[in-house]
Amino acid sequence: MSEFLQILTHGRRLQGAVKDLGSDELEEVVAKLNSIIENKKEREKEEKQVQAEKQEKIAQIQEQLKAAGLSLTDLNESDLISKISKSGKKRPVKYRLVDENGEPHFWTGIGRMPKIFSEALSNGIELDDFKI
Repeated sequence: MSEFLQILTHGRRLQGAVKDLGSDELEEVVAKLNSIIENKKEREKEEKQVQAEKQEKIAQIQEQLKAAGLSLTDLNESDLISKISKSGKKRPVKYRLVDENGEPHFWTGIGRMPKIFSEALSNGIELDDFKI
C-alpha cells in the first residue's frame, strides 16, 4: 500500500497531514472525495448490470439448448467449432527465393507480394521459378 493510502486510511495520520488546512480547503477535499465515491459507485453499478445481462443471456441460451435437446458437448463436437479452431493455422509457403546474400525469403502467395519477389519479377524472372 502506498504511503498516501496509509495516511488516507488511518485517522490520526490523516488528521496530522491536514492540520495546516483551513476548513474551506477541507470542504473542497470532502467534495472531491464525494465525487470520486459517486463515480466509483456508478461504475460498480454499471458493471453489475452488465454481469446481470450476461447471466440472463447465458440462461436464455441454456434454455434454448435444453428445448432443442442439445448439450454443450454436442456443440463442441460440431463442425462449426472445428472450423473456427482451424482458422488460426498458418498457410503453407508456396514460394521461396534466395537473395544474393544467400538468405531465403518465403511467401505464401496470399496478400501483398514481398518487395524482393516483385523486384525479381520486374527483372524478367517468372513466379513459377520460385515455387516450392
